[in-house]
Amino acid sequence: MANTETLERFFSYVDQNQEHYVTRLREAVAIPSVSADADHREDVYRMGDWLIGLFKQLNISYEVAEPGTHVLDGKTLKLPPILLGTYGNDPNKKTILVYGHYDVQPALIEDGWRSDPWKLTEDSTGRLVGRGSSDDKGPIIGWLNAIEAHQKAGIEFPVNLKICFEGMEENGSEGLDDLILREANRYFKGVDAVCISDNYWLGVTKPCLTYGLRGISYFKVTVSGPGRDLHSGVFGGTVYEPMTDLIILFSKLVTSDGKILIPGINDDVAELTDEEKETYKSIEFKLQELQSAIESQTNLFDNETQTLQARWRYPALSIHGIEGAFSAPGAKTVLPCKVSGKFSIRSVPNMDPDKVTACVEKYLKEEFAKLGSKNKLNIESLHGAKAWVSSPNHWNFVAAAKAVEKVFKCKPDLTREGGSIPVTLTFQDALNKNVLLLPMGRGDDGAHSTNEKLDRSNYIQGIKLLGTYLHEVAAVKST
Repeated sequence: MANTETLERFFSYVDQNQEHYVTRLREAVAIPSVSADADHREDVYRMGDWLIGLFKQLNISYEVAEPGTHVLDGKTLKLPPILLGTYGNDPNKKTILVYGHYDVQPALIEDGWRSDPWKLTEDSTGRLVGRGSSDDKGPIIGWLNAIEAHQKAGIEFPVNLKICFEGMEENGSEGLDDLILREANRYFKGVDAVCISDNYWLGVTKPCLTYGLRGISYFKVTVSGPGRDLHSGVFGGTVYEPMTDLIILFSKLVTSDGKILIPGINDDVAELTDEEKETYKSIEFKLQELQSAIESQTNLFDNETQTLQARWRYPALSIHGIEGAFSAPGAKTVLPCKVSGKFSIRSVPNMDPDKVTACVEKYLKEEFAKLGSKNKLNIESLHGAKAWVSSPNHWNFVAAAKAVEKVFKCKPDLTREGGSIPVTLTFQDALNKNVLLLPMGRGDDGAHSTNEKLDRSNYIQGIKLLGTYLHEVAAVKST
């Protein structure tokens, strides 16, 4: 068990330097490191440079891996660097690999933000609002704050730390899998376990440890016809309209209550066992927490168990948007010549992305043929990743659970999650090591949404949690 006096010194230093940590997060949020927008690629590089500056300040040795190039918005761009840091190389200490990402989702104030998304603001309840505050700049800076706190407080760092921070997580993590496989027996050699802080509590009151994630298959469906956009008054009723075809196709994907209509998608979903049913009974979660997070009462199910099962262990299909369609204010009478709709399927263990893609392509082609349209259909799989499940009984989870008890004075829930972090499975398979998800933020943080936030208390307590976890790792028996 970690030394209580040592942890109290660590906690005290963190508490006394809250404003310093918030200022540091404010600097990071101010860099709009949007990986999915070519116009912000320089900002992603700038965010990487900002982290390198912090590595140097904290005496973290590092390597900068260049993953290559890719095409985005019709431009060939350099992929953002993957930062590989090393802090400590004592052969008598365990080595923990921590992963995170420094890129963020797009954000425009006109989307519904109550303040500039690139200026971190704090409201009267202690909510730190800004894009990337919770996903994932707060957590990755949290690791670095924990290192600094040990240095400043004169506390020996309990483990060797390997760091892997990437800048493409929000855009498919291009180049990361190849790097992990390539470096498995060099940079990542000697790693004892992996910890990722890139997810959230189940609700808003109780911490959790996460041992499972859904996978994802993301599709772009394009329907094209006329050689250019047309006037609906002149040509409406005389041509096959791409938008009409696309809307009809998308209406056949999923029902309003979430039932996926694509044949074969549910074939490989594991049966719900009695043993698994029992695990839901002990999890502290209320529907009101879900309703608070979504700011409505539009939940599909009226009980907690069905809600959690739908989020964790069953697939879901979501429609995200349409490119090429008129969306500005006003009443433009355009007939789009080409439209592209995007949707994704969140997959669960036993589902294979290649099989999901095959089912989607077969079904959409068959349904399009039924329309008798003279337009053209194109289906692209933009990316796919398998679901991931870890072992919550491993010493890595035991250490994290003890850390939660030290910091939050309660036992954590053991949860799965509905989102996808593909690198978890890559690390688990390539390194043959246990992977733990140790969240910092709450379930209502609004990652990927407007007014994303990280509560000050979660940020500061999260720094303590990450540091305490490393002390508990050092103390626990790795058997």
